[in-house]
Amino acid sequence: MLSVQSLSRLHICASFELHRGECIALQGPSGVGKTVLLRAIADLDPNTGIVKLDGVLRESMPAPAWRRQVTYLAAEPGWWADTVQDHFKAWADAVPLVEKLGLAGSCGTWSVRRLSTGEKQRLGLVRALMLNSRVLLLDEPTSSLDAESTRVVETMIADRVSAGTSVIWITHDDAQARRVASRQLMMNGGGQLEEQSP
Repeated sequence: MLSVQSLSRLHICASFELHRGECIALQGPSGVGKTVLLRAIADLDPNTGIVKLDGVLRESMPAPAWRRQVTYLAAEPGWWADTVQDHFKAWADAVPLVEKLGLAGSCGTWSVRRLSTGEKQRLGLVRALMLNSRVLLLDEPTSSLDAESTRVVETMIADRVSAGTSVIWITHDDAQARRVASRQLMMNGGGQLEEQSP
């Protein structure tokens, strides 16, 4: 599925395989480079190494096409327009997911400025899920959410994994890592990855 070989950016160097319908938890102390790794896989920052999706080199397709298949969701998603719905190609199609995450379907008309951090995080997740990507790179997607919203997000992602989506999920929560992932990768201070026993 997703093959990462000697991917280097700044101090990190990583090699691993992510299989179809698999969720890997990526853990490690703050500042070791977990976000750097996900951004490099998504080709958002300069990097070297080999990244393939089903044997197809990342470099063989335009970056936007790659990112539609291998989607990075930042811990704090970006917002560039005034209202929520302006960030979605088809707001009406997004509403069921929005409501499942405990937000009003009418929030599409809201100003982005009125959103809480947790609301932004949930709407950013919906935006990523609407792409129906092959691979989701999730950077602490529940860090600002309460227990119930976290449970809903974990269930939604588990459903996607069951349907064949592959996920790398950064989390500092060991219990969450055990709940959501079938494998755990630990990044050390030198930017190297080590597989952990579940």
